[in-house]
Amino acid sequence: MPPSPTAELCKTLSAVTFESLDRETVAAVKRLIADAIAVAIAGSREVPPRIVADHVRELGATPASSVWGFGMRTAPAHAAYANAVSMHVLDFEPMSSPPTHAASPVVPAAFALAEARGASGGDIVAACAKGFEIQGRVLVASAHDRGELPFHSPGVVGVMGSAVASGHVLRLDAEQLRHALGMAASRCSGLPANTGSMVKCTHCGYAAAGGVESAQMAARGFLANPGIFEARAGYVATFFPKHFDYDTLLRFGRPFGCVDPGMAIKFFPSKYPTHFAIAAALELRPRIGDPSAIGRVRILTPDIDDADRPQPRGGLEGKFSFQYTAAAALLDGKVGVHSFTDERRYRPDMVALLEKTTVVRDKTLSRDTRNMRVEVEVEVEGSGGSKHKAVCDRPPGSWGAPVDAKQHRVKLMECFGARLREADAAGVLERLDRLDQLSAAEVKQLIGGLTAGG
Repeated sequence: MPPSPTAELCKTLSAVTFESLDRETVAAVKRLIADAIAVAIAGSREVPPRIVADHVRELGATPASSVWGFGMRTAPAHAAYANAVSMHVLDFEPMSSPPTHAASPVVPAAFALAEARGASGGDIVAACAKGFEIQGRVLVASAHDRGELPFHSPGVVGVMGSAVASGHVLRLDAEQLRHALGMAASRCSGLPANTGSMVKCTHCGYAAAGGVESAQMAARGFLANPGIFEARAGYVATFFPKHFDYDTLLRFGRPFGCVDPGMAIKFFPSKYPTHFAIAAALELRPRIGDPSAIGRVRILTPDIDDADRPQPRGGLEGKFSFQYTAAAALLDGKVGVHSFTDERRYRPDMVALLEKTTVVRDKTLSRDTRNMRVEVEVEVEGSGGSKHKAVCDRPPGSWGAPVDAKQHRVKLMECFGARLREADAAGVLERLDRLDQLSAAEVKQLIGGLTAGG
């Protein structure tokens, strides 16, 4: 271990510029940014972001950065908070490997400061590349098992990603970045008990805001522990006490994790492990005929406790339930934003099918979403009753698989369509495709196209 891994890391981070990124990394980052922003526009129609937007509006801060979909501007940290809530509320944004929601704490932070400070699209791309990468490096270096971290991962690594991305836009030097990370580490939080409630989306919101504020304060000369990774009772000792490989951390960007192994693009708005159950159930749907004839559903899964929710308390909690997501796929033949309303959760067909659905957790199956599998078996009653089984070990959009550009564009246009007319959505997508070439003035035009609403 070098004398100060924090100092070494920040020296490396400060040397990463847009010009130092290769074409493959730039293309991957732009795709992830487009996906995340589209999801945020769709998410802004949900109740939690509307409440947050009202709260932010009442704070009355200097109008420097836009809150997408709400026709208002506020301080950068407040805008990052509100936009990150919108981005995460649907659980539909990209998923990193090891798993975390790396985009939601970073993209809103980079855009909020870019708008306020007049940064270019290339600055945003580089900021997001660095913000994504630091989160992945920390998680790979810690090598913790699923469920071992006592906090929701965006609350622990997301704020560090936001601080790094914000530091790039603010042009912090290596010494200032050390203090920004020191401050950001004291913002880590996010209790898994709030999964399935409105609070979960604020984990990414607070991570985004905390990173922005930490970088802004460091730019003003505010000081923190400059060796926060290695410090006694510091970041690593507190959150990753069992294991941490500093060599892995300091191999930052060799290669960037958004390229290898890549990030998963979600095609269902729910917790990522449930995508395996959804994909298997959708494969079965054409074989079973009338869903009302289903007599029993058995789902064989790894031992993932927080996705075993036989009776979710509402549509929102259904996003985190193997049982509910599989039932929605079997009943409706598709799973989308409208699958997770309270009205859908308590419709008689869903209530009846959940009573017939069982999850069997097999501790011998891998819980790592890079190599896990889920099996769904359906028994059909009546004359000529039959059994049907499907197994999924790679849902659509998985890591390392090429993204279907046409399928992805459909997702993006549907998400943007929540607030934008088709022609306006196409214009936003065209600008996002050229994000790395946009001037500061063009970035503000892009953001203006996202902001209309009220």
